[in-house]
Amino acid sequence: MAKRTVDSPQAMKALVGQELGVSDWLEITQERVNMFADATGDHQWIHVDVERCKKDMPDGKPIAHGYLTLSLIPWFSHNVLHVNNVRNGINYGSNKVRFTNPVQVGARVRGRQKLVAAEDMANNGVRMTYEWTIEIEGKDRPACVAETMGIAYGKA
Repeated sequence: MAKRTVDSPQAMKALVGQELGVSDWLEITQERVNMFADATGDHQWIHVDVERCKKDMPDGKPIAHGYLTLSLIPWFSHNVLHVNNVRNGINYGSNKVRFTNPVQVGARVRGRQKLVAAEDMANNGVRMTYEWTIEIEGKDRPACVAETMGIAYGKA
């Protein structure tokens, strides 16, 4: 799907209730999982011990950290949407996050973005609430469903 371009943060308000798009697929590699483990200090064997996983995990594969999956939302977002005339933007947080299916190393994931709310803020800002569904290629149940928020400040 082609990246959607919107003229300004204010123009986002007209898209409330719509799916904005779907990102490209991204393969979850063991290298990415290991780097995330190093960055967070979470070296639980189900993520990083490939040999043990061959014996003790379903299908013999390590799984990605749930928070690694969640942390891909900015990458997915840059694939889905570009808003013009933005001075700057900030991550405002998450309202709800659920990890509904593990992501095995070697799987491909993608993000599906829907705009559920857009509200005016001070300084020409718009606070947007998104529903993200992070899908696993070939699986019916998604890896993660998350409601996230961000504020984009328009150029004066």
